[in-house]
Amino acid sequence: MSRKSGNCESGASWLLPMLKRVLIVAGEASGDLHGAGVVRELKHRIPDLDVFGIGGDRMRKEGMETVVHISSMSFMGFAEVVRNLPFIRKVERMLESLLSTRRPDVVVLIDYPGFNLRFARRVKKRGIAILYYISPQVWAWHRTRVKKMKGIVDRMLVVFPFEVPFYESEGIPVQFVGHPLVESIGSTLSRAEFCARHNLKESRKILALLPGSRLQEIERILPTMIKAALELHQNDDVQPVIGIAPNLESAVLRRYVQESPGITLLENGTYDLMASADAAIVTSGTATLETGWFGTPMVVVYKTSPLTFLIGRILVDVPHIGLVNIVAEKGIVPEFIQREMTSKNLIAAIRKILNDYEYGTRMRNELAVIKQRLGAPGASHRVAEQVIALGEAA
Repeated sequence: MSRKSGNCESGASWLLPMLKRVLIVAGEASGDLHGAGVVRELKHRIPDLDVFGIGGDRMRKEGMETVVHISSMSFMGFAEVVRNLPFIRKVERMLESLLSTRRPDVVVLIDYPGFNLRFARRVKKRGIAILYYISPQVWAWHRTRVKKMKGIVDRMLVVFPFEVPFYESEGIPVQFVGHPLVESIGSTLSRAEFCARHNLKESRKILALLPGSRLQEIERILPTMIKAALELHQNDDVQPVIGIAPNLESAVLRRYVQESPGITLLENGTYDLMASADAAIVTSGTATLETGWFGTPMVVVYKTSPLTFLIGRILVDVPHIGLVNIVAEKGIVPEFIQREMTSKNLIAAIRKILNDYEYGTRMRNELAVIKQRLGAPGASHRVAEQVIALGEAA
């Protein structure tokens, strides 16, 4: 029997919600960002709800107890995962213990498929309801995971509309809730205001460098970005600006630009940079979607270890690596992966964007599809409603 909460009126009594405890697992910075919205919405509806699990500073700020912080869970590449298996197993055992000692009504898994799908099997054996938010990229690799999720995941909430058919075909309850970044993305600064605030010249072209949020990505990718940016700065009068990811300290990136005059480091203003830039070099990931949302022409880059890349080539079955191209379902922006990610290639691609008016304009126009396909604001609200409904039904 379902119980609902409401305001106490004359002759009425409090009807308490069934949902008391929620365990959430978000293993990366993006999961912490998106999970924070869900925690906020849940706490707004049920203030005394016990929310605990793996998360970061954002989820903690919204009222979640982080029993493990994401900073210890961000492993990139197969080799690093193997090296950290003892720690990963320890975390899995700890979470499994919490299933018994704190008995959550619902477990919410956010992305992070390698870890979360293993944990989901343990959760299901205990009869606890599972909601999966932000689907594993089954459309890119491990398509057999869809079949394995049937009977384990009670509800799948996806952030891209094209993901729905993958789950419907296997009879897994699925709903497109929109993308959570739409809730917070945007800029209130004009280009003139942005330039004045950061000592840039409005008359000169601005090149955004977005190297990612993981240290391994920065080590492999940022030096090449900087080499290309310096030549464009010296020979094309371009102003390079590095957008620092929210989870990183400026000191992490500062050592890369100590001997690189002309490059600006920007904290707490990445969206303003995306909005004002004339072009961008973006590490593959959510930042490509964010840059595309602003309609800013870009090139997508990525470089990982040779072993990880080799295994990925065997498993991955998509024509594009950048989310901006995947969501658009066409190659709007160029991608430079592994050996193709050279300063020479980046310089040529950025010069084409900046100097070929027709090419740059076409890219901007085609990027308009990104806003359409990410859906309307309110993803966190819709996810929280589904969590509560699942708890009521359990």
